[in-house]
Amino acid sequence: MAKIKIKQTKGLSGRTPNQVKNIEALGLRKIGHVVEKEDSPHIRGMIRKVEHMVEVIE
Repeated sequence: MAKIKIKQTKGLSGRTPNQVKNIEALGLRKIGHVVEKEDSPHIRGMIRKVEHMVEVIE
C-alpha cells in the first residue's frame, strides 16, 4: 500500500471539536509536524475534513 505524508500547517485554536479530533487521529501534534500514513479512503476522508489545516506530500 502506498504511503502519504501529512503536514500540519495551521493551529487548532478556534476549530470545531470534530476538526481537532481528526487532527489528533491523524497523529499530528503541532504546526510543522509531519506524519506518514497508509494511503486509504479512510485516511483521505479524514484529510478532506481538515484540508484547510494540513498539506499532503505524496
